[in-house]
Amino acid sequence: MQKIALINGSPKAKNSASKAVLQALRTFVNDGEIIEYDFRKPQLSIEHMEQLAEQDVWVLAFPLYVDGIPSHVLSCLAQLENHFKAKPTPKVTVYCLVNCGFYEGEQCGLALEMVENWCAKSGWQWGQGLGIGAGGMLPAVKNVPVGSGPKKNLGKALETLAANIARRTGGDNLFITANFPRFAYKFAAEAGWRKMVKANGLKTEDLFQRK
Repeated sequence: MQKIALINGSPKAKNSASKAVLQALRTFVNDGEIIEYDFRKPQLSIEHMEQLAEQDVWVLAFPLYVDGIPSHVLSCLAQLENHFKAKPTPKVTVYCLVNCGFYEGEQCGLALEMVENWCAKSGWQWGQGLGIGAGGMLPAVKNVPVGSGPKKNLGKALETLAANIARRTGGDNLFITANFPRFAYKFAAEAGWRKMVKANGLKTEDLFQRK
């Protein structure tokens, strides 16, 4: 039985897309001992890193930040690399799930390559990556069964990923978006921005100001 660490790299304490994706993945991982971790802060304890070293698989999930890895997650990855530099590297297979606010999942490609390059440098085995577009709507549809409605593509991708995790095998990176019209997603996102602007005492016109 595989020992699998699901690592949530979102800075949000709750209602994050990364958490929603990891919870959806659990429905497809039927043969594994699963432990959950958070990389919410840019600092890992020695105990935390040693616990991770005991796992067979790491599944890292985080939101896209400026086409790359969030700084607090990057700090955690650097600490793991340095901690095991002077000792035998644990035989861990790494998978990565990146979600973004863009409609197209391909926007996550560079971030997945960064994690793959980190694996090569650190001595971990790279498994596979998944780039998820329209990630901002995942918390809003958390009650929709994975594989249905707007989460149909997500279900197919996670099923493929889970099969590879079970065998600790790799595959080409996957890129998906929601089964939801692009124009409707854009409309909902813009409505959300307007709502946030008003909640902060500003006007919709302030969104278009330039300096």
